[in-house]
Amino acid sequence: MRKNLKIYNRLASLPFGRQIFSFIVCRIAPYFSTIKPQIQELKPGYAQVTIKKRRKVTNHLNTVHAIAMCNMAELAGGMMTDASVPDKSRWIPVGMTVEYLKKAKTDLTAVASGDNIEWNTEGDKKVPVEVKDTEGNLVFRAEITMNVRLA
Repeated sequence: MRKNLKIYNRLASLPFGRQIFSFIVCRIAPYFSTIKPQIQELKPGYAQVTIKKRRKVTNHLNTVHAIAMCNMAELAGGMMTDASVPDKSRWIPVGMTVEYLKKAKTDLTAVASGDNIEWNTEGDKKVPVEVKDTEGNLVFRAEITMNVRLA
């Protein structure tokens, strides 16, 4: 089992465990801390990340900034990839395409789903991420290309 997934599984059941895990992730990769993400769920093939709509992540329209959504999509996709690839594998994001579908006026939830991805082979993997508002509206969609190298 991958190290990050092991740590998440240990902490998730504790009071404030998900917040502690999210804090640790942001200490390791500091740019993610700009959106103050909360990793709500993590397992092979699935990751869910939330952010609060607050002034620091908004644009001139008072909606969540496009790059904040890219940031949360990359975090969700990366955490899911890390939890899904075989032990000792290496991965890195090498590209991302995004669609801004609707103004993001509320808190947001990003879901990366990789159940249909073959993680036991090398090469580029297309990781889909959807971001929804509190009403369940799809506001943003990303496809992140993760390059996986097996150990």
